[in-house]
Amino acid sequence: MKQTIIFLLCAVISLQSLQAQTYSFDGRDKTAVQVKPDDVFTPARGYGYDFLAVIEEAKKAQNDTFHLSDGIFYFSCALPDGNYRVTVTLGSKKVKGSTTIRAESRRLFVQNAVTKKGEFKSYSFVVNKRNTTIVMPDGKTDRVRIKKREETKMNWDDKLTIEVNGDAPALSSVKIEPANDVPTLWLCGNSTVVDQDCEPWASWGQMITRWFTDQVAVANYAESGETATSFIGAGRLKKIVSLMKPGDYIFMEFGHNDQKEKRPGSGAFYNYAYALKQFVDEARSKGVTPIFITPTQRRSFDKEGKIQETHANYPEAMRWVAKDLGVQVIELHDMTRMFYETLGVEGSKHALVHYPAGTYPGQAKAFEDNTHFNPYGAYEISKMVVMGMKQLDLPVLQHLRGDFELFSPSEPDDWKVFHWNDSPFIDIVKPDGN
Repeated sequence: MKQTIIFLLCAVISLQSLQAQTYSFDGRDKTAVQVKPDDVFTPARGYGYDFLAVIEEAKKAQNDTFHLSDGIFYFSCALPDGNYRVTVTLGSKKVKGSTTIRAESRRLFVQNAVTKKGEFKSYSFVVNKRNTTIVMPDGKTDRVRIKKREETKMNWDDKLTIEVNGDAPALSSVKIEPANDVPTLWLCGNSTVVDQDCEPWASWGQMITRWFTDQVAVANYAESGETATSFIGAGRLKKIVSLMKPGDYIFMEFGHNDQKEKRPGSGAFYNYAYALKQFVDEARSKGVTPIFITPTQRRSFDKEGKIQETHANYPEAMRWVAKDLGVQVIELHDMTRMFYETLGVEGSKHALVHYPAGTYPGQAKAFEDNTHFNPYGAYEISKMVVMGMKQLDLPVLQHLRGDFELFSPSEPDDWKVFHWNDSPFIDIVKPDGN
């Protein structure tokens, strides 16, 4: 017993000193920390299985539509802020596997990886981990003023969490090591960008992680209900500026909530344009490349089956600021219009949160949300963002994964064959913003 305690203590110390650490789940790697079935995460231990009660409750509530994989689990490590390269070895000596790996607030990294019995495959990716503390250049500290509902989000806690999911999850080991030398893509925006924690909601920011190698980090600071000005006011940009470095990128998609601001001085060519300029000025002062993304369309069709414009002059204001400041623009506004029109009035519902009552546990009323995406819609839109990056010929695309295929919103993937394993976290209340 004494020997085990010393070994575990060394594991925690090595993580705190930011050294690489490997955890073995099947005993194959004798040099790694051997994770036992009863190793539940505690801050004192510093690592272990997590969210066991959430999984148990979700399994009790599952139905014909909402179903959890038998082998789903979460593994967490206590770590300070930073980017971490995570290498997972998937497979089993005893059974075949089909494994999906997500991290933190449902960020997708490994998708439906198939292994034969006795076969092992390794995948590496970078996870950005953060908390609300802002450390200023003079050593003083501030904090991000997150919303009440964010206090339980995995994105803002003091641990890095890995979700092991899939039709037949098979994880052999996990290696975690610092990766603060890679370029970071900082994402700023609202509920169409944010890492959504809960089913059935999803956004493109938590899917775009799927398309980059372990030479790129994605740090998604978007939050539901935010405007460009409230994002700055909450200290989110301040936190990003305290961490960004030359060679990074900052992507900004705002407009949905900004158009509803009614304060004196509000307006597309007034406080909205001014706020966008603040993002650009801060980024360039740090040697970071700013990229604008015009807002995603709402699912609002006219009688001819064409998408109606619902964003007033906010997309045009973003283009105007971009032209004035020499900022490149990804036209997601146009691509999502094409996407919805291609799917059609009824077909486009399959990209958004449209589900009859009872689809998810506790869901007494039908979901009929024409703004927020489900996992399929978010996945498709993440491809559009990558294609927008390709149109701009951004150098960071040298780190695009080899399995990314050219994509057009006029030829979307078939929603019927898109495969997503549910997580145990469910929310029957729609995100802020519309």
